[in-house]
Amino acid sequence: MTNNSTWVACWGNATSITNRSEAIYAKDLTLRYPIRMCFSGSMLRFRFSNLTGTEPVTLDKVLVGHTPITFGGEKSVTLMPGTETESDAISYAVSRGDTIEVSMYLAGYTQMNSGTLITGPLSKGFYAYGDYAEADELPLNLSRRTNWFYFLNTIDVLTSAENHAIVCYGDSITAQSWPDYMAQQAFGSNVSIIRRAVSGTRILRQYDCITYQAYGLKGATRFPIEMNVAGATDVIIQHGINDIIHPVGTDINPFRPWSDLPTVEEMERGVEDIYVKPAKAMGLKVWSGTLLPIYGWRTYNEDRETMRQQFNEWLRTSPIFDGCIDFDAAVRSITNPKAFADGFDSGDHLHPSERAYEMMAQAAAHKLIRYTPRYDHEESY
Repeated sequence: MTNNSTWVACWGNATSITNRSEAIYAKDLTLRYPIRMCFSGSMLRFRFSNLTGTEPVTLDKVLVGHTPITFGGEKSVTLMPGTETESDAISYAVSRGDTIEVSMYLAGYTQMNSGTLITGPLSKGFYAYGDYAEADELPLNLSRRTNWFYFLNTIDVLTSAENHAIVCYGDSITAQSWPDYMAQQAFGSNVSIIRRAVSGTRILRQYDCITYQAYGLKGATRFPIEMNVAGATDVIIQHGINDIIHPVGTDINPFRPWSDLPTVEEMERGVEDIYVKPAKAMGLKVWSGTLLPIYGWRTYNEDRETMRQQFNEWLRTSPIFDGCIDFDAAVRSITNPKAFADGFDSGDHLHPSERAYEMMAQAAAHKLIRYTPRYDHEESY
């Protein structure tokens, strides 16, 4: 009989402003997200977020499988703008390796401002036109896959006290595949991998124009909200490349002035004050993650490369961290350390290939996954 005594986050995302397109409302829509369980447990609770919304959002039906997710006993919930809402804890036994499906039905016109684009082998969702939240399967002719995760922010499981969570915090690099590969490597251990990442985000700045609003909130705004993670013991910070590469001058882009370009010292101070000190106050271990190569990226120049190298050296050596995960070393070319190794560039010279993301996951798992015992039988209740 397993003693389930501790709430631990077993899946999580950031919530940010969605991409500003022609259509920002939905109506008569079902969202469904399959989530693999990394722990066994006896109860679940769910957090839904309208953090970046400007209007109330009503989820008319919310289910895990065929079981209603309730909020103060009610089967529907209205998420107020700028807030996150936690469900009731519900009895729902899960075993390690199970896939649960979280479904939401949006009946009326719904502002789709709060969500995040993520990718990876464990990150996929679906939407369907119509009310199919209670259906076993979504109708093939009315549904499509999506990598936009709307409203669903975190899932906690009541599980064994030995289990704990590691948070991966960052930008588009972390919104893509390496946390999923790390979760695959951690599977069977007592560790969950919680992703808190938004493409385009910076440590020190944020955009307020609709062109770049989807690049999300600055670090000082994001971090206190996103670090609400039950059972977290560690956080990996891989953030800062956008602070370096975004500014180009208003003569080229009116939204990207040179005044947005920080010094390396300002970035270091930002990481320490915005991330490390608050995380340490939460009792977390803090791991730095070095910035990846940018040689060939459209705004690359030698001054930006020098900033990246200086910042990486600080990430590797500063005593404020509990350790460094040298992602740069894991993916860079031996003969040209400014660039990705052969086969490790996605093609844009900024984001890694899938092979490179696997190497990043291995580097992180090597530091943080202490053991991976394999369970030959399901835990019982």
